[in-house]
Amino acid sequence: MAHISTKKEFRDYTQGDVIAAVRENYRKMRTNQTYDYVQRMRKKYLTYDRPLDLWDAIRSLNDLIDVSDPDLDLPNVQHLIQTAEAIRADNRPDWMQLVGLIHDLGKAMYRWGSDEDGTSQKEQWGTVGDVFIVGCRLPETCVYSEFNTLNQDMHDPRYNTELGIYSEGCGIDNTYLAWGHDEYFYQVLNNHAENKLPEEAMIMIRYHSFYPWHTGDSYAHITNAKDDRYKIWIKDFNKYDLYTKSPQVFELDDVVDYYRPIAEKYLGAGPIFF
Repeated sequence: MAHISTKKEFRDYTQGDVIAAVRENYRKMRTNQTYDYVQRMRKKYLTYDRPLDLWDAIRSLNDLIDVSDPDLDLPNVQHLIQTAEAIRADNRPDWMQLVGLIHDLGKAMYRWGSDEDGTSQKEQWGTVGDVFIVGCRLPETCVYSEFNTLNQDMHDPRYNTELGIYSEGCGIDNTYLAWGHDEYFYQVLNNHAENKLPEEAMIMIRYHSFYPWHTGDSYAHITNAKDDRYKIWIKDFNKYDLYTKSPQVFELDDVVDYYRPIAEKYLGAGPIFF
């Protein structure tokens, strides 16, 4: 059975040499991720005109280390395999194993991203990191909440109240989250005609980085009963997404024969249009 470490070993944003880079990524993210920015990124990147083989997309994460992650400094493909293999070791459903392997594939955006957008290999503040809702007040449960005041929306009366542009109990599906790999890949899969993943899988992909909600318990005024069900699924997946990180290195070629039939079962054998 795969080792799942204790929570206290992870998400420590105060220790280690890597923290300066992590903190700077969050400073830029909090500064630049406004409501208007998110709308621009959705228009720019949700074009679904970049065909990419699933396995090429996975392999591309050999060239990306998530700068927002204080726990792991390996190429992101290692995190994907570690997560999937832990889910597999616990004999969880095949679709959940696949989610483990693909949940971060929105980070492939760096291949056509830009420094200006924060979506490149060098500048990742528009791709990685804990996300939050734009269009309403930023909660204190955000990592490095001292950066919240840098966001110009927090000085705009349209966006700096508890509800902002939203209505009481509207649900997180009806909000806009900070732009990043979660929402990007969710929308890519939602547009993929051959996608047969269950609802639980899609929610795990869409909201796994939404820590101020699923771990910080913020946004109670926006969430509803459906979101309570979502949170159960996310916390289940989070056990594997977060607590299986380790220095262990896998070779994708050693596991691809196992995961390929599962991927084809739920996503088909053709390209996915990013």
